[in-house]
Amino acid sequence: MMNQIDFQNVSLKINKTDILNDISFHLDGPKIYGLLGKNGAGKTTLLSLLASFREPTSGALRINGEEPFENAAIMNSVAFIYEKDRKEETEKIPGLLELVERYRPNYDKEYANYLIDKFNLPLNKAVKSFSKGMLSALNVVIGLAGRTPITIFDEAYQGMDAPTREIFYKEVLAEQAKHPRIFILSTHLVSEMDYLFDEILIINNGSLLLHEDYESLVSRGASITGSQSTVDHFVRGKSILNEQQLGNTKSVMIYDELSESERNEAMALGLEIGTISLQDLFIHLTREER
Repeated sequence: MMNQIDFQNVSLKINKTDILNDISFHLDGPKIYGLLGKNGAGKTTLLSLLASFREPTSGALRINGEEPFENAAIMNSVAFIYEKDRKEETEKIPGLLELVERYRPNYDKEYANYLIDKFNLPLNKAVKSFSKGMLSALNVVIGLAGRTPITIFDEAYQGMDAPTREIFYKEVLAEQAKHPRIFILSTHLVSEMDYLFDEILIINNGSLLLHEDYESLVSRGASITGSQSTVDHFVRGKSILNEQQLGNTKSVMIYDELSESERNEAMALGLEIGTISLQDLFIHLTREER
């Protein structure tokens, strides 16, 4: 099973424009990775390199020590699931899944049928007649039932309504428990999906802003609330993400891990320490002025 991905100083230019800049990270073992970034940050381009749709302009990309581009063995073990234009697709679901079964050695037909039933997808209609939500569900069926060692979902579920997305999330967790693999989920639905992630990668303006495990990342952020002067004194020298004030009460969002002594000091000063969600951290860490 594929279980390692290495980006080493990877950059990509398209028509002389820098799209990705000197990106390095290592993904090791079956985990669920959240890839976050604003529109145009470079998420899809990065994933297209993993899927062998492109070659890096410079740097090295390795999957289990091998270059993936035009490497059939590696390419067959990576599924890149994204929204496709199927307006001209006259095939029905059974015909499409026959192609998946042909090229995915780990494909589970029984599981695919279970998912088709779960998502209430019609077997007797041409795919071109599907709604956006049904197309998203079909993408999920292909990605999950294919059971490739590296499964990438690039916003492929955004056409689903909330109850259907919840089914998808539960299936991802169940699959990871039964058939561990590398999942990479690119998303804008940060607050809705954060509980899925083992590790987080944030891309901003074509560069890797951070790569950390989820628990370490969210524990580093904190909100400090209290009287203005006390808060200002306490957060002096810390990395401030956001400030809000109402009258003499001030709340500051920081990106620094507080020690036990600092937490005790805050309590003694009458300050309230709160947690910060992954979405809040993402928003403030990717602000343009940063």
